[in-house]
Amino acid sequence: MIDLYMWGTGNGLRASLALAETGLAHRVHKVDITKGEQRTPEFLRLNPIGAIPVIVDQDGPGGKPLTLTQSGAIIVYCCEKAAKFIPTDPLRRAMAGQWFLQAATDIGMTGSAVFLLEVAAPEKSPPIVDYFKNRLITYFRHLDRHLAGREFLADEISFADLMLYPNYALRKAMLDAAGGMENLRRWGERMAARPGVQKGMNP
Repeated sequence: MIDLYMWGTGNGLRASLALAETGLAHRVHKVDITKGEQRTPEFLRLNPIGAIPVIVDQDGPGGKPLTLTQSGAIIVYCCEKAAKFIPTDPLRRAMAGQWFLQAATDIGMTGSAVFLLEVAAPEKSPPIVDYFKNRLITYFRHLDRHLAGREFLADEISFADLMLYPNYALRKAMLDAAGGMENLRRWGERMAARPGVQKGMNP
């Protein structure tokens, strides 16, 4: 059994989505970061940095308990443990790695910057927020071009799609307003129709 400690952020939903899609037995524990629950002594014993998500797998490698943080590491761990969503073809595996990291870095970090500047920063600057929003849209347009003629990022569903989808879903209104990106929209609809995605996005 895997215990997942998460909240409904992009990072938290990535871990939830990975567990739901891989079918690994798990329990979800909500950590309300709006109430500071990530800073309680109990949670800090799981992750001293005070950030979600965290998983605790009682049957980790070698049959020993494993505590793991970082949404990307959790996705890869779940996929490897379940032997799902990791392409066996070397070219597709390389493509999945590339788009997984683009979702983790370019898109994930820029999306976080938009949130912090728009919501959490003590001083708000609309021009700076717009700069990062436009940068995020540029990254998604790049993905849209790549998805032309493809159903998934690596031509088959992979850990890269699991990494990207929560960021897409949370920014869908902004992307729809930007216009275009029909390949990306179709990919999003394809992902949203999956029962595992529906379960993972609504833990």
